[in-house]
Amino acid sequence: MWVEFLSYAKERLNINKDKDKMPRIAGITIPDNKRIEIALRYIYGIGPSLSKKILAEAHISKDTRAEKLSSQELQTLRTLIEGSYKIEGELKREVQMNIKRLKDIGCYRGVRHVKGLPVRGQQTRTNSRTVRGNVRRTMGSGRKPAASPT
Repeated sequence: MWVEFLSYAKERLNINKDKDKMPRIAGITIPDNKRIEIALRYIYGIGPSLSKKILAEAHISKDTRAEKLSSQELQTLRTLIEGSYKIEGELKREVQMNIKRLKDIGCYRGVRHVKGLPVRGQQTRTNSRTVRGNVRRTMGSGRKPAASPT
């Protein structure tokens, strides 16, 4: 029994070592088995074009796997991303502040945010379930009542 426990504990320690090897950038653990161009997209605020731009600035091949990056390359990426771009919490906070400003000044877009309706001019008669759930908030939206017998 004691031998089984030791083998289990050793296995758990090896798993934790593997987790420590996964690269962390801006507080996010990026997957190590993907190409670095794709792995950077796991960070909120970095998409395909910004990922390519960052890798070009850091002089890192976009085909390199995240696990193959050297510690110096990781450090270069960290300093470049955290120093030059708004990502994660800072970006989310800015977006929320922009929405709050729209609500406070009472503009059309702010009112749509308050009511939970589509903001960018989409129709609401039949679609917009994503924004408002299955709630009927406009006059023509949803099913029409069944015709009454005459």
